[in-house]
Amino acid sequence: MRSRDPNEEHRASTPLELLFDLCFVVAVSQAAAQLHAGLAGDHVRHSIIGYLSVFFAIWWAWLNFTWFASAYDTDDVPYRLLTLLQIAGVLVLASGVRAAFEGNFTTITVGYIVMRLALTAQWLRAAAQDPGGRRTPIRYVAALVVTQTGWILRLSLPASWGYASFVFLVLVEIAGPFWAERRDGMTSWHPEHIAERYGLFTIIVLGECILSAFVAIDTAIGSGGISARLMVIAGAGLVAMFGLWWTYFGLAADEMLRERPHLSWVWGYGHYFLFASIAAMGAGIALVAELAGHHDAQGGRSLSALGQALAISVPVAVALLLLALMRPLLHGSHHSSDLVSYGSAALVITAGALAGEIGLVSSLCLVAAIVVAKVATDIAWPRTSALVTLS
Repeated sequence: MRSRDPNEEHRASTPLELLFDLCFVVAVSQAAAQLHAGLAGDHVRHSIIGYLSVFFAIWWAWLNFTWFASAYDTDDVPYRLLTLLQIAGVLVLASGVRAAFEGNFTTITVGYIVMRLALTAQWLRAAAQDPGGRRTPIRYVAALVVTQTGWILRLSLPASWGYASFVFLVLVEIAGPFWAERRDGMTSWHPEHIAERYGLFTIIVLGECILSAFVAIDTAIGSGGISARLMVIAGAGLVAMFGLWWTYFGLAADEMLRERPHLSWVWGYGHYFLFASIAAMGAGIALVAELAGHHDAQGGRSLSALGQALAISVPVAVALLLLALMRPLLHGSHHSSDLVSYGSAALVITAGALAGEIGLVSSLCLVAAIVVAKVATDIAWPRTSALVTLS
């Protein structure tokens, strides 16, 4: 297990990596479903906190494997067996999502133990068989052992320490790779491969967005029949999702990752919020479609028109804002057209906030129109001159 060549041509995701990603569909689906159920019951604060916590666990497990595989994927029998063991851990993690929303992270922690036993073995193998880069894998092993021990000990802490201990351990987790790679140089991950892997996970969360919305719409149609209101809501959500897809894949990350690798930390970690917002948008569309189909919300209460509009507009606005921040990061400079991107995020929030005055359907149509206008502006407005060049 030697470091892979970061300049290797035609490097692409392997079938094993695609299988690994596919298993995360289950975990993302579970998280989105629990967010949907919580919002439907008007448990907004609890649902959002639970969702962000669980989605971090899902995303962090995927990120740890992805960057390791980009640098050390040998695709031999030991590597495959250890990766399959990690996949088993992912499925255990997914089975614990529902309990985690209720504050019980025991099952997710067990899933992480399975995954990290396998990942630790991979790093130990890299340390033993790649003498030139031994220190970095050893640091990764130390970081994995320390952080996982912290998560296990957290299970025995009083409930009052729950949020504080979670935030602390998340910060330790995030600092681990930075500490491991900072001193002796970064591992030999492949820029084009990493860009593709992130793009594929974006497709996964977009697919989950479509799936959760479809299930809710199909159920609503089966119960109350097709209505103009339901179709307009579904169409507005679909158009907004298309706009996010168009914007994300209009950004080329591989050049930045190759020429300015120090920015990979911001870009890679920033995707947590992007992935979480897109999946949350799917939960919001499903919620609004369910209520539009005259289904009773869980717990006998339902969100107001304003709450429903914000369940879609807030995730869309967050995604647009993050994509707006990524563009100059990737392309190396700010352009005047970036103001449109930032403005579109603010306008989407405003459109959602107007639902109480203009109605839910009009609000969501306005959100979709803003996203379409933003994409059209990106296409029509060439970026020929830089306002600020990033180093």
